[in-house]
Amino acid sequence: MAHRSKLTPVGAPTRGTTNPNRLRRVDRWIASAPVTSGLLRSAPDPLVVDLGYGASPVTTVELARWVRRVRPDVRVLGLELDPERVAVAQSAASPPLLEFRRGGFELAGARPVLVRAFNVLRQYAEDEVAGAWALVLASMTPGGLLVEGTCDEIGRLSSWVLVSASGPVSLTLSMRLAGLDRPSTVAERLPKALIHRNVPGERVHELLSLLDSCWATAAPHQAFGVRSRWLETVRLLIARGWPVLGPPSRIRLGELTVPWESVAPA
Repeated sequence: MAHRSKLTPVGAPTRGTTNPNRLRRVDRWIASAPVTSGLLRSAPDPLVVDLGYGASPVTTVELARWVRRVRPDVRVLGLELDPERVAVAQSAASPPLLEFRRGGFELAGARPVLVRAFNVLRQYAEDEVAGAWALVLASMTPGGLLVEGTCDEIGRLSSWVLVSASGPVSLTLSMRLAGLDRPSTVAERLPKALIHRNVPGERVHELLSLLDSCWATAAPHQAFGVRSRWLETVRLLIARGWPVLGPPSRIRLGELTVPWESVAPA
């Protein structure tokens, strides 16, 4: 795998917190969503980068398993700024299909078709997000996609933005329905580009508030199970004019994907 070894890694170290299955929700989406799975299937050189995997390589290993369901020859490269984390990860490497290297937003000279960057931008200022997105996308192959988001420590609440060279494409909210109090609980795990926008007057606040309202209205469906209540919640949301992307099979999993323009900062 060719790379420019003299590139200086760009970025700030993360806390490194990670757990097995923490990123299962986004991995499942990457392997299933037509836009990402189709990209992997059609790529001449299907390389995926896991940017900022943390103190343990476990979630990178899990990502590799998921994307190989789409295409067995997908290569996965884990990148970390901390050289000690890179050294620890080498025991999990399986070249050329799974490798680990020191790198940041410049992607260590790699040219992937897809980048997953989770829990990386939480420590940055909101006005630094666009620059980080642009740097990552500039290092990718033409037509490459960035999946950037955040989640809680055990992966029950998660959200991510799909970003192309033309800008953000969509926002996905993903929640474990069992034990869910209300959909707006996911607000604490919004991507950095939106987490400070959950205030009156902003579109994402309108979405979360309306979701809670629809969730309350759908309460009688709880008698048929929480999934039935969630499906009715999304049906009500659509009936009130919100554009929802993705097939019902994804919604049933506790996912909701909307076009970015419907939640973009005002």
